[in-house]
Amino acid sequence: MSKKNKIQLFQEQKVRTHWDDEKEKWYFSIIDVVAILTEQNDFQTARKYWNKLKERLKKEGNETVTNCHQLKMRAQDGKMRLTDVADTEQLLRLIQSIPSPKAEPFKVWLAKVGYERIEETEDPELAFERAMATYLKKGYSKEWINQRLKSIEVRKELTDEWQERGIKEGLEYAILTNEITKGWAGLSIKNYKKLKDLKKENLRDNMSNLELVLNMLAEATTTEISQKQKPKSFDENKTVARKGGDIAGNARKEIEEQTGAKIVTGKNAKAIADKSK
Repeated sequence: MSKKNKIQLFQEQKVRTHWDDEKEKWYFSIIDVVAILTEQNDFQTARKYWNKLKERLKKEGNETVTNCHQLKMRAQDGKMRLTDVADTEQLLRLIQSIPSPKAEPFKVWLAKVGYERIEETEDPELAFERAMATYLKKGYSKEWINQRLKSIEVRKELTDEWQERGIKEGLEYAILTNEITKGWAGLSIKNYKKLKDLKKENLRDNMSNLELVLNMLAEATTTEISQKQKPKSFDENKTVARKGGDIAGNARKEIEEQTGAKIVTGKNAKAIADKSK
């Protein structure tokens, strides 16, 4: 079965999923999740429950339901049929509307995450402390973690500079980041993630120390050039991003020439964590 249509387990029960390469999102069959949370073994009963819940949420003005769409997924009879799907954010919002003991752990977790985000707004240092704890649990070395946290600081300086230059967060940030990455790594972000067999995972979380260092060099250089040249248009910012990436790219090539080893590789987080043990 292909990765795009594989069936994943939800508390040991099957939920149909679909991976969208373009949007880089997982989509989940809502009826499957509803059936599990409401402990309905009969598909038709679960569908009726979802239809009633959908009507109630629409009346409440819930935009999550409005934004849900349909995809063809394999039904119980083996045929591909249209079914309502939700991405991760939409699904978590829907789970909050289902009164069920099985949904309670999700609700508690969401409340905890929300509380932590409010705390981090008041004290940003907490975000770094939590990040450190999370990376340690995943098996990364302290040296790698310190490098990764430094890369977050470098990235923030770059995005602050872009904001100063009138760059819009979202698509424009993504385009400029892609230019920087192509410059130093020789790959677009999409192809870089494919090389490491990644989907939603963060690319930087799957870089080696040297990859992180070169990525930081590229972003820090882009920031420095931008501060000196003060680009006014998006195209000018794109040129600056390419320059920053190319400078780090030249450093990568020089290191590879001296060591005889490729820096940009398919090694992902698991390989990095295993190496640090």
